[in-house]
Order: sequence, then C-alpha cells, then structure tokens
Amino acid sequence: MIFATVGTQLPFDRLLHAVDTWAGAHAEVKVIAQIGETEQVFAHMTCRESIAQDEFREMFEQAEVIVGHAGMGTILTASELGKPVVIMPRLARHGEHRTDHQLATTAEMSRLGNVFVADGPENVAAQIDSALASAGDMGQTLGTDASPELVQALQKFVRSAVADRKGLDLSGLPPVDSVELG
Repeated sequence: MIFATVGTQLPFDRLLHAVDTWAGAHAEVKVIAQIGETEQVFAHMTCRESIAQDEFREMFEQAEVIVGHAGMGTILTASELGKPVVIMPRLARHGEHRTDHQLATTAEMSRLGNVFVADGPENVAAQIDSALASAGDMGQTLGTDASPELVQALQKFVRSAVADRKGLDLSGLPPVDSVELG
C-alpha cells in the first residue's frame, strides 16, 4: 500500500494528480491519500480529506511507501519507521505555500537514504517506482539508533528554517544537544 499525504493547510493538487496518474497505471497497488481541502476528484486513489492522528500513524506503519509534500513531520515519521518517502516541494508560485522553503528541505533531506525527491509532477512516478524498489532495504533513516550528529543537523536545519520564515533571531538560544526518538 502507498500512503500519500499533503497535510491540511493548503491544496497540493499537482502532487495528488501525479500520484493518481501513477495509481491508475498500477491498479494492483492500493493507494490511500489524505488530500486536505480540494475541489479536485481523483479516480484511482481512496481519498480522505483528513485522518485522525492515531490512524495517520497506522497508515505510515502499514504503507510500503509514503508520498508527500516536503514537510518535516512527513519526512521524520517515515524515516523513524524506516519507510521510503517520496517528497515534492510545495511552491509559492502555484499557491501551494507562502514561501519556497520546501526547496531547501528537499535539498537537505535528499541526503537520507530513504528520501526520494521529485522536483515536479513529471518526476513523481519514477520516484515512486524507485522507492518501491528500495522498500525493505533502506539506508540511513532516523530510527531509535540515529546518529547524534544526524539528529542535531536536522534539528539545526528545522530551527533555522522556522526562524527564517518567521523572522526570529534564535542566536541567544542554547544549541540543541540531543533528542530522544521513538
């Protein structure tokens, strides 16, 4: 099963149409999608506007591959569970987000062995195929034994992205030394 998620803030129809097209060509694979608020209709996926948090986690656990926007929650949860994740950044010029910060997220997260980046809808199908081929053979992920250096780098990146987006000065805060995952 493939689980696609786009969050609930703004529509992300470009990604959903690409996943739906892939699902139409792969009818043998069940695709469930959390689609948020959208006026679009998708013919080849089981679609739900929103999913409760506990069921959302179950979907992640059951999925062979996760497909989503380049949101840190999606990436970190997939990584924690050792799942391949295909991400495509939301772009401001398409009204999918207020800024293009997800471009930086995809650039940084592409270093993880379980992250497959689709630069646009035309690349989604190939990335889903690659992710499916690698399922069960993940490289570096963020399980409970993630290296402290990787966790700290991710935390620093997330803090910087949030600070930049909100115009905050975090220079006076102490550095993040460790985190418990799992």
